[in-house]
Amino acid sequence: MLVILLNCVTLGMYHPCIDGHCGTDRCKILQRFDDFIFAFFAVEMIIKMIALGIFGKMCYLGDTWNRLDFFIVIAGMLEYSLNLQNVSFSAVRTVRVLRPLRAINRVPSMRILVTLLLDTLPMLGNVLLLCFFVFFIFGIVGVQLWAGLLRNRCYLPENLTLVPARERYYQTENEDENPFICSLAKDNGMRYCRSVPALRQDGLVCDQSYESYNQTDNTTCVNWNKYYTECIPGDHNPFKNAINFDNIGYAWIAIFQGPIAEKIPGENMLFSPTEAESNKTKK
Repeated sequence: MLVILLNCVTLGMYHPCIDGHCGTDRCKILQRFDDFIFAFFAVEMIIKMIALGIFGKMCYLGDTWNRLDFFIVIAGMLEYSLNLQNVSFSAVRTVRVLRPLRAINRVPSMRILVTLLLDTLPMLGNVLLLCFFVFFIFGIVGVQLWAGLLRNRCYLPENLTLVPARERYYQTENEDENPFICSLAKDNGMRYCRSVPALRQDGLVCDQSYESYNQTDNTTCVNWNKYYTECIPGDHNPFKNAINFDNIGYAWIAIFQGPIAEKIPGENMLFSPTEAESNKTKK
């Protein structure tokens, strides 16, 4: 148990980004501890094989936990052999994280608990099946109610010719994660194009209209944002098209992430930063 606890400490102190080539003194000390721990586990395995035998029901490999120990030691041998040949095989190196699991076999109460959990895995299949049906039903409801709605953006009227180059639809500063999603009049939604915030220049709110735009020196502060008046479905959904209810697959993803988003006030993609801060204050 002391060696297993020591192994947990050494694994926790290892920094992959810093100790990639193991050039520091700290990394070399940790490597020596790791060599000692591997040698200790290997000797323990050999002693048990001599005492119990290797194959058979009551022998070393007849026990499930001993097979786990055997796998860890063999993976460590493969790692050391690859290191001697200057071959990097990080997938084998990750097997060392299984070493703390050896503590389960050393603590009887913990071993009983893990055995009970493994015995109940078949019954958990019914729970997973129920979760699948719940996700499936709510996914269908989401597709029927909200398919395509997250694509809605406030566009400029086709008959409006603007002098400066403007975006086709109103975009926020963080358009991908926090777009301005509008609602059609028939949908009776929460946010319309008339709620688009006024354009700001040099910290001042522009309040001039299109008719007052000066084509000579272009210094008139026109609130171009108020001309984004047509709520039309666009081509993109939030978060690089990852969050939407356009089909059952994306609906499952959105439903799964829903409880997480509810725990992060001010990060809801359906609200602007100002509205999110207001909601946070209300909460």
